[in-house]
Amino acid sequence: MRRAVVRLYGIVQGVGMRYYVWREARKLGLGGYVRNLDDGSVEFVVEGDEEAIEELISRVRDEGPGFITDVKVVYEDFRGEFKDFRIIH
Repeated sequence: MRRAVVRLYGIVQGVGMRYYVWREARKLGLGGYVRNLDDGSVEFVVEGDEEAIEELISRVRDEGPGFITDVKVVYEDFRGEFKDFRIIH
């Protein structure tokens, strides 16, 4: 089990990115949240199976809406903090 904090840069707000991340994370059985940040980026914090987290990041980067110019990932120890995945407004 693992935790990752992911930041997406580029044209990632106003294109359905939060909904896309939410939907894919739920399909993969991951917990966490996704939110827009004031600098125009999108952040998601995700916990669960490490392979599922890698699959989520891959799907977002390769198939997600918008135009991603950079993805920053910081891996952390699993905390068991989330029971589901949600969108924070």
